[in-house]
Amino acid sequence: MIRMSAESINAESMNPESVNDDLAAIEQVVATVERTQRAKDPEGFLALFHPDALWTTGHGKVLIGFDAIAEFTRAVLPKASWDGDVTYEVVHTQFLRADVAAVKVRQVYHSAADGDSAGAPLYVMTKQADGGWLLHVCQNTEVKE
Repeated sequence: MIRMSAESINAESMNPESVNDDLAAIEQVVATVERTQRAKDPEGFLALFHPDALWTTGHGKVLIGFDAIAEFTRAVLPKASWDGDVTYEVVHTQFLRADVAAVKVRQVYHSAADGDSAGAPLYVMTKQADGGWLLHVCQNTEVKE
């Protein structure tokens, strides 16, 4: 389910059609995060990041800039050891400006052996000149239940 809040933007700056297009594009980025995580595909995952991106991992490692994110991702993602599927679901999108969106995601690692574990990433995404959206500032948070 995608919810959108327009409280932080000038409603006149975004028409409903462009909002729907942007929401679909943002959801597609999150779907690609899911696909690349499942496939343990570092290059596909890295293609989603802005060159000046910042990322804090679920365990608190701070990665500043694309090169740091790429080094970490290429070392960790192919060796990830989860034994089941992972799912990502957009639960809330709030446009901070017409070209900047805060996207709250529900992340679940499904494991037959260990049970499910959840995360609550926040992605600040920016719209590019070509109309595409990229991950710009990301914070993963492990959910302890």
